[in-house]
Amino acid sequence: MVPLLTGWARLDQHSAHGTSLVGVVFTGIVGALVYGKGAAVDWQAAGLVALGAVPATMFAARSSARIPAAVLRRFFGLFLIANAILLQFKGSFPVTGVLDGTAATISLVILGVIVGALSGLLGVGGGAVMVPGLALGPGFAQQLAQGTSLAAMVPSGAVGAVVHSRLGHVRRDVAFPLMAGIAAGSWFGGSSALALPDQTLRLFFSVVLILLGGRYLFRTNRPTREPR
Repeated sequence: MVPLLTGWARLDQHSAHGTSLVGVVFTGIVGALVYGKGAAVDWQAAGLVALGAVPATMFAARSSARIPAAVLRRFFGLFLIANAILLQFKGSFPVTGVLDGTAATISLVILGVIVGALSGLLGVGGGAVMVPGLALGPGFAQQLAQGTSLAAMVPSGAVGAVVHSRLGHVRRDVAFPLMAGIAAGSWFGGSSALALPDQTLRLFFSVVLILLGGRYLFRTNRPTREPR
């Protein structure tokens, strides 16, 4: 969403991050309802991830204005591509499905802290980090990882959106029209994902991550659009 807002809507990087989080909240709500209907949400895991994500998002969102936008873009681009590659080696990843009990609980909270920090800094919902984390860590099926990440991103996304709004990083003239398209797109995308085999969906998710990562790495600066 951030690349679209910086490219198509020509928002500056920090405004794109803040406005994106508003969209993330609506994506999470609609998507979690669709996946939940298909029994593809682990609500307990989502709660544990959110427990770590919410405070981390608050801290990172307040710090985001002090980090150069170009650094944010390049870091996130590399991170997306690395996640895409790792996701294709799920079957041979050494820690997949190893943790259980208390260790598994702690790992989900730590995953939430990582996701929350990236969400606050970059204005993303964290799915690009959370989905590979849930797939490679607890060994969730791709649909379950995506559904759980959508549910977990709602609290942290809402906190990040509020913080960014107070910093003046949310463009309401862009955010409100964005919500209408998100509702329809999340319903269609979630329904389609539930119908795909796990391996096919995982490959598709990795391709999307690589394309987005490349866009972050190689995007040239464009003139930003001033708020009306």
